[in-house]
Amino acid sequence: MNNKLQLIKPSTPFVGASWGALAIGIACFLLGLWNATMQLNEKGFYLAVLLLGLYAAISIQKSVRDKAEGINVTGIYIVVSWFALAASIALLIIGLINADLALSEKGFYGISFILSLFSVVVVQKNTRDSINSGGDSAVEDSRKISL
Repeated sequence: MNNKLQLIKPSTPFVGASWGALAIGIACFLLGLWNATMQLNEKGFYLAVLLLGLYAAISIQKSVRDKAEGINVTGIYIVVSWFALAASIALLIIGLINADLALSEKGFYGISFILSLFSVVVVQKNTRDSINSGGDSAVEDSRKISL
């Protein structure tokens, strides 16, 4: 029995939707920071938390996918990636709880953060599926959409 996963190239609309969701999530988060009346160091904190979360989510998706495809992944890397993701979520929650923001603003940051995390995983999955399925036209299409 073949242990390789059968990969199907994602459709162009799905790739576009995932890139669109990622762009909307990140843009909303950054727009909120841009318009916020908080100090610059607070804005930097929230930006760093977003970047950490995005990197950790991509890293976890890649590690899980590598493991499923039989590619060796060290356990410590997976643990560190999960810790980084949990830390970014915890830091965002703690930061928002203690922030001097309206409840609607806190919800805005939380939702755009979660949308960004979810969509970055889907974008990474689509990119990998497109490359591994033998064609990278979906990757090229997603680059056109993101520009």
